[in-house]
Amino acid sequence: MPKSPEELYKEREQRWNDAVALKEPDRVPLAPFTHFWPTRYKGMSNKEAMFDHARTAAAYKETVLEFEWDMTPSMLVVFSGPVLKAMKAKILKAPGINLPDNLPFQYVEGEYMKAEEYKELFANSAEYIIKKWLPRTFGIFEAFQTLPDINSFVGYSTIFTIPMLMAQPPFVQFMEDMKTASQATMQWLGVSFGYEAEMKKLGYPMQLGSIAQAPFDLVSDFLRGMRGTMLDMYRNPEELKHIIDLLEPYQMQIAISMAQLTGNTRIFIPLHRGAAGFMSNKQFEEFYWPSLKKIILDLVKAGMQPMPFYEGDYTPRLEYLKELPKGKTIAWLDRTDIFKAKEEIGDRICLKGNIPASLFVAGTPAQMEEYCKKLIDIVGEGGGFIMDGAVSGIPDEAKLENVKAMTETTFKYGVYRK
Repeated sequence: MPKSPEELYKEREQRWNDAVALKEPDRVPLAPFTHFWPTRYKGMSNKEAMFDHARTAAAYKETVLEFEWDMTPSMLVVFSGPVLKAMKAKILKAPGINLPDNLPFQYVEGEYMKAEEYKELFANSAEYIIKKWLPRTFGIFEAFQTLPDINSFVGYSTIFTIPMLMAQPPFVQFMEDMKTASQATMQWLGVSFGYEAEMKKLGYPMQLGSIAQAPFDLVSDFLRGMRGTMLDMYRNPEELKHIIDLLEPYQMQIAISMAQLTGNTRIFIPLHRGAAGFMSNKQFEEFYWPSLKKIILDLVKAGMQPMPFYEGDYTPRLEYLKELPKGKTIAWLDRTDIFKAKEEIGDRICLKGNIPASLFVAGTPAQMEEYCKKLIDIVGEGGGFIMDGAVSGIPDEAKLENVKAMTETTFKYGVYRK
């Protein structure tokens, strides 16, 4: 008798959780991350994927049902075109807005906070973010540059000053744009949550429930830029460490709040600047690892399941990962030597990945099968392994036959017991 969706859901959750706990599940879990591959596979342009959320949800659903992956990828990783457009995003470019229709969205690297502005941020972070950072990153907030000192709103004069201020044309336009952005956001989230609920009914758990970032990456991605942050490690080290300390607790709070909202404790932590190519081990130990480690440990303490994506090469960092609790986190690996990682941390941390993007895009099914078998034989030995691609999981340009080869090899060859 075929299993019910409820039974399949429990089976898939158990398979994942056994792997995370370093036990042998019935089979190696297959839980690929992806962005535009499902929508491209179903004949959509990247612009259509970002602007037509219902079709994107349908494409994701059809793809998961066809391949029967153990976890459903989140469609929220395909950002909403209407939201970015309404917010007048400067920090992201998107197809159909300021990029050709079939390019992926792109982050705009920038020094959105100047080095000399550290003191200003520390003196009054709320005012700095509202009046400077937001207008620099999202055009919808440009009117905020003209706001008076926030303290001036205290008192009876508020009855007059705030309504008069909001009556000015720039703020009227802001309120109209924000209404559009809010409606677009709720429509996007509504479709996404509906998709997740439907997939759950069909027996498929969601891979991700929330997201957090390393505090160093927040500074590098959104405030000082890569160049500015790297210079600050030499020129403004104490200011850099201070802002990292300020940002750390909010990342944990946001991640836990979103996980509670979705009912999913799996926390995705994309890491951007901590790899070997960006800093030495000494710098990693001073600037990057302490706050990241604290977030991971606090999330585990709160009952969450952190899944950092160690983007780039973390082979020289494996010693640090031994400090994480046994059987509580997932290490999604990109260019790290996953076979060395199995030797050094495989008895403490579940490993995920790391099929090269080049193999998906330019390899053959036979080569994909050979590599997946090697991963299963070596990294999957004794449990503690989840099959997935390296950077971004399944690349947008992946060949269908190679995705099929990964899937079929895992299902047929990755069995621990029958």
